[in-house]
Amino acid sequence: MNNDSSIAQIAAILREEAARLGPGARLPSSREIMRRHNVSPVTVSRAIGLLAAEGRVVSRPGTGTFVARPAAGAGEAADLSWQTVALGDRVVDDRPVSALLTAPPDGVVPLTGGYLPPSLRPDKQLAAAAVRAVRGADAWAMPPLNGVAGLRRWFAAQAGGDVTAADALIVSGGQAGLTHTFRTLAAPGTPVLVETPTYPGALAAVKAAGLRAVAVPMDRDGVRPDLLAEAFAVTGARVFFCQPTCQNPTGATLTPDRRRQVLEVARAAGAFVVEDDFARFLTEHPPPTMVSMDAHGTVVYVGSLTKILAPSMRVGAVIARGPAARRLRASQLVESFFVARPLQETALEFVGSPAWRRHLAAVHAELDVRRQALVTALAARLPEATPHLVPAGGMHLWLRLPAETDEDALVEAAKRNGVLVSPGRIYYPSEPPGPRIRVTHVAATHLGELAEGVRRLAQALADVT
Repeated sequence: MNNDSSIAQIAAILREEAARLGPGARLPSSREIMRRHNVSPVTVSRAIGLLAAEGRVVSRPGTGTFVARPAAGAGEAADLSWQTVALGDRVVDDRPVSALLTAPPDGVVPLTGGYLPPSLRPDKQLAAAAVRAVRGADAWAMPPLNGVAGLRRWFAAQAGGDVTAADALIVSGGQAGLTHTFRTLAAPGTPVLVETPTYPGALAAVKAAGLRAVAVPMDRDGVRPDLLAEAFAVTGARVFFCQPTCQNPTGATLTPDRRRQVLEVARAAGAFVVEDDFARFLTEHPPPTMVSMDAHGTVVYVGSLTKILAPSMRVGAVIARGPAARRLRASQLVESFFVARPLQETALEFVGSPAWRRHLAAVHAELDVRRQALVTALAARLPEATPHLVPAGGMHLWLRLPAETDEDALVEAAKRNGVLVSPGRIYYPSEPPGPRIRVTHVAATHLGELAEGVRRLAQALADVT
């Protein structure tokens, strides 16, 4: 018997033994195979190597040779159940955010969403700004780690007060800014106070950071400072998240007096206020920011260009002072280094051009028209759905439904009827006080579609009641 035939014969014997023993079983040792078949160590080694190449066995040095488990074949799903144990209970529920970001099917009217429709986006002007931006000698070079200086100065100027470019950190949009801020300011397992109801993306970011959202009630003028003080005292929280201008979903705007009270309450508690100023550019006359009223580093401010420009303009800024600012910069550095320079330069080119002011004026005029059209259509077709208030800006209306309404049934009936609305429950960190929905006037293609969406929603409410 020559060496090649010996290898083939031993391989055939081991192949049969592997089939008999089954997946995971240990084959006889090399020494045992040599003794049984009177072959050399080289022959055994090469025979085992042949089976390993076929995927039939797995060799584990110091342990032995084992029958391999079969790979999943075509049409046979791999068994991934082991991951459930490995991952534990760190579940992030992305369904509310995903629902808000998913494009509607053809023929369905979107009364939900948070971005400008194509007709209002300055796509051509952004493209022109991008062309100018990438012509720069350093367009593709690494930017300053905290962001392009001109863009930081611009965000600082929008925030107002004595905020400077040194206080600003450029981030990949408002959502990234919130996620980054929550992880930096609070330790896992600790509470974060939030307005209730509040933005579902913030609730998701809080949970993703391993934090607990604790609700603080609002009224028509925003969060109640007295209940905020009580919540700080009861929970020991060191972070409060709020949207003080055209709050999502209620549309409430904190008055100047309440802004000062919130700052005083937070400072007394030794806590941070995370100011999400998402609607600043969606409001013609926004009030001064809370960060501009803050002299003690209490406020960490998050601003973004995404909602006023385009979904893919993922450029925003986090403004903070003191050790919090240093931690935020360090955290971003180890997480993602920096925001792509071409995107930063494009944003800076656009906001520094005449197109920026023209775009703001056009959006403000259109949002006013759409808001009034939505209010009028709701009053005519859905008088039983009461708006919390009619905001001075923003994109949304928060509707209180009759107490006997099944919110889930209404949302599903509306979808079947060809209109999408946001269920109220996704805006609460705990039990909602009653049936609510959020409707949006900005996502519809035109006013006619907006009116048709309200008509379909009214029919859906009639169907479920």
